[in-house]
Amino acid sequence: MSPAGEEPDGATPLDPDEREGLRFRHVTTRADLNHLEQVNVQSGLAWLNRRRMTDSLTEAFIRELHRQLFGGVWRWAGSFRLTEKNIGVDPIQISVQLRALLDDARFWAENATYAPLEAGARFHHRLVKIHLFANGNGRHARIAADQYLRWHFNHPPIDWEAGHDLESISARRTAYILALRAADAREYTALFRFVGLER
Repeated sequence: MSPAGEEPDGATPLDPDEREGLRFRHVTTRADLNHLEQVNVQSGLAWLNRRRMTDSLTEAFIRELHRQLFGGVWRWAGSFRLTEKNIGVDPIQISVQLRALLDDARFWAENATYAPLEAGARFHHRLVKIHLFANGNGRHARIAADQYLRWHFNHPPIDWEAGHDLESISARRTAYILALRAADAREYTALFRFVGLER
């Protein structure tokens, strides 16, 4: 889809079958795709803002959120990926790993295991690490984490972008990707700092 070198660090390449799910044939670059997805994300956020507070810690909600955010762009939005990627668990483990995360996140909220921002950061990291979908995982996980904070902690959302575009190559995106990679190795300090939790 993209000319060589255009993919930002941390972007997940799509296989040909996944590209076939694109609803718009005129999209040929990552910039075009990001723009189209961002328009759909705004529509998804409007859907989210109209919803009554319900349980965000269900597989049904997690899938529907992705479908609302990306369904106008991808036919497979809301469906778990079926292929191996450069990140994420084996596709056959997605449902199992997601169930474990949702159960953990519920426990954290009900037992005040972590401060809200720490719980939100850990939730976000685990969603990204599982890598549920073929595309849109970072944006989906950030929005899902914000809903987790809102609905389970009555806490405001995280300022993920801090005035930058996390979908474009930038120092903020680099810090975000490095923080997630450090968290993969169980070193959360950079991620906690990134979300505004000073340690």
